[in-house]
Amino acid sequence: MAKQLALVLLVAVVAAAATSVAAATKLTLHNLCPYPVWPLVTPNTGFPSISGNTARLDGGGRGLVSYDFPASFWAGRVVARTGCGGGGRLARCETGNAPPATVVQLVVHSPEGAQDLAAYSVSLVDGFNVPAVVSPQAIAGGGQCPALGCAADLNAGCPRSQRVVGAGGAVVACRGTADYFKARCPLTRTTGSDVEPVPQHCLAPGELKVVFCQPSMVAAAVPELIRTVVANI
Repeated sequence: MAKQLALVLLVAVVAAAATSVAAATKLTLHNLCPYPVWPLVTPNTGFPSISGNTARLDGGGRGLVSYDFPASFWAGRVVARTGCGGGGRLARCETGNAPPATVVQLVVHSPEGAQDLAAYSVSLVDGFNVPAVVSPQAIAGGGQCPALGCAADLNAGCPRSQRVVGAGGAVVACRGTADYFKARCPLTRTTGSDVEPVPQHCLAPGELKVVFCQPSMVAAAVPELIRTVVANI
């Protein structure tokens, strides 16, 4: 009987450990733009790389890729590069390797024996190139997990003097101003001291989903629970 009990306890411990591993937060990038993007995932100083940064995400929802965050702590940024040259020459991109560019900022803290705590934002401090929205998914720990970012194409109305024009003659990025960006995308950060007008304290999201060119954002009954209309694609 004692051996059977011990075996049951061992199985329970193994199952709990497997569940803990499975529940670790992952990063997913999904491209809904009508053009391809080449995501650049850059860790902050001192943190490991989680991507080889060679993926091409085809447009129209076909481009999708996921990465695992490290088990303890990770901080970094995601940028969508556009107009990159063929043959893997990702240094030759029209946007994304340098400002102006939309920057997704991510922090995932995984203290031992505790739930992951995620912090995220979309920054237009360095300008804009591609619409981007961060949408937490599979939230196990609750808290406040608003979808944040910019679903609008700010290149379309960019002031003429602030435009970056690509090889094909289209506006591919916008230097803009903080006022221009904030008026059109209030759920972004447009200055170094700026914060979003909604609270954030997101516990144990199974996935942080970054969607490029999401069609729109909608507000639920409670403003701080802003969700995305394509949260589960």
